[in-house]
Amino acid sequence: MNGGQLIAERLSRHGVRHLYTLSGGHVAPIYVEAEKEGIQIVDVRHEATAVFAADAEARLSGIPGVAVVTAGPGVTNTITALKNAQLAQSPVILFGGATATLLRNRGALQDIDQISIIKSVVKTWIQARRVKDLVPAVEKAFQVATSGVPGPVFIECPVDLLYPEATVREWYGAKNEPGKSLAARLTYWYINRHVNRLFAGVKPEVSLLPQPQRTASVRSSDVRSCLKELAHAKRPMMVIGSGAMNQPQLAHELATAVEQIGIPVWLSGMARGLVGKGHHLHNLHHRKKALREADLILLAGVAADFRLDYGRHLGRKARIIAVHRSATDLKQNMPGRSLRIYGDPASFLIQVGKGVSNSPDYPEWTALLGTWQDDRETAIANMATEAMDGINPVALFQSLEEMLPENAILVADGGDFAATASYTLKPRKLLHWLDPGVYGTLGVGGGFALGAALHDRREEVWIIYGDGSAAYSLAEFDIFAKHGLKVCAIIGNNASWEQIARDQTTMLGAPTAVELRHSDYHLIGEAFGAIGERVEDLDQFRQAVQRARQHMEKGTPCIINAIIGKSDFRKGSISM
Repeated sequence: MNGGQLIAERLSRHGVRHLYTLSGGHVAPIYVEAEKEGIQIVDVRHEATAVFAADAEARLSGIPGVAVVTAGPGVTNTITALKNAQLAQSPVILFGGATATLLRNRGALQDIDQISIIKSVVKTWIQARRVKDLVPAVEKAFQVATSGVPGPVFIECPVDLLYPEATVREWYGAKNEPGKSLAARLTYWYINRHVNRLFAGVKPEVSLLPQPQRTASVRSSDVRSCLKELAHAKRPMMVIGSGAMNQPQLAHELATAVEQIGIPVWLSGMARGLVGKGHHLHNLHHRKKALREADLILLAGVAADFRLDYGRHLGRKARIIAVHRSATDLKQNMPGRSLRIYGDPASFLIQVGKGVSNSPDYPEWTALLGTWQDDRETAIANMATEAMDGINPVALFQSLEEMLPENAILVADGGDFAATASYTLKPRKLLHWLDPGVYGTLGVGGGFALGAALHDRREEVWIIYGDGSAAYSLAEFDIFAKHGLKVCAIIGNNASWEQIARDQTTMLGAPTAVELRHSDYHLIGEAFGAIGERVEDLDQFRQAVQRARQHMEKGTPCIINAIIGKSDFRKGSISM
């Protein structure tokens, strides 16, 4: 029995199927023993990718995703990915190695104060000090990660808690005969006492702790209040965000509830695709305009942050009902007239849907919204016809929209190119869109695609990369090829950090630090065993997409390096 085995057994009992790691001696027993438990070990090329992959799998499965990294730089390389998971309210458990307990603060390899660095980006941290601490640490991590507002948990595991006791005693020289001097005998006694304490009292038979209630229960009085408001509304609307998708096992019930409630809905983040493609209630455009005209606004898992202009998008005369797991998000920038409901948005909407007795009808309101949607689609179609030096990015996504299969999972990683996709690509079904969330992190693409592809190998995973963001994780194509995953990346290559460049050059008069090159990114994919193509017109792009689907079916990942033009489609889109 060793500490790695104790941890692996716990992970298996909690239903963990994959463990993401980058090789490190401090933590090797965890993934070696996890493999024996039937958990697939997925080694990546950067520690951030391991956390991003765990994050994606957590969002899709509802089971905390698990990553394991070595001490020091292994831990610090995960900081951005952990903060992204924290702000996205995603349950992730990170095991980090640490120097041996007897060698702390003595100049050991990679010995730093990891807790001081990491504690602000996790929901809680646990520092194991003895082998007997490991099992309770795992149990606590699963409880904390999934309860209330979900989030990441860090467990620090010193190396001498993970390896077998005999090995640890050899490291410390505790098996050797003590020297004859008093100092030698005292040292021998101290080391033996320390090792004895490390391995004392281990109880691997500890039962799984009961999972706590994930958030405050839905109050019937709040449901009645919402139903009353809906009954009197003439221009109601609903905005559903990632905060409503914390329990993916409720996603199908939530989709049914949205249809039962029957009011126009806008979807963002992980909620995209909730009601499928082309549903009559779903509105893709003019959310800001609708928020100003509505008389009832139901916000489910949506914060009034910069995305709602700090609450200023909300109509002044509208009745507002906000539902969120986070008390902070309920208060932040929310107008005082709002009905703020602390609880799980999905559970709340499901109960509201059950309480709707008659199918509502808002002919004038829905007709007006329909006109707005049609006008915007017409404008987008006109933009797609604009000639430019390179493929028109709007036309590219319109073509891709026609070609994507029903099992396509879309991963957005980038600024301008990825955001353009959100106006034109329609997720086919629920839980088939992944983006970083409120943090706006570049570099999620490789990890998110990895987690999604392993979660369900039947799905095709399409990464929408900007040429800037692609460089963060192109090396993970080595891992996609190694595991035969159905992943295709489309890189919008306009040789620019375009989302910044467009407005920077206008306001500041110089393209400083925003210019790239039309690099041959597809050749990087080829070096890792993927299929790479460079395309410079729409016909080439369509043919490349068809070939990519054929290659993916055989387990070969692909990169389509699409040379696109510079478009004003999203002019003025920088968020502050």
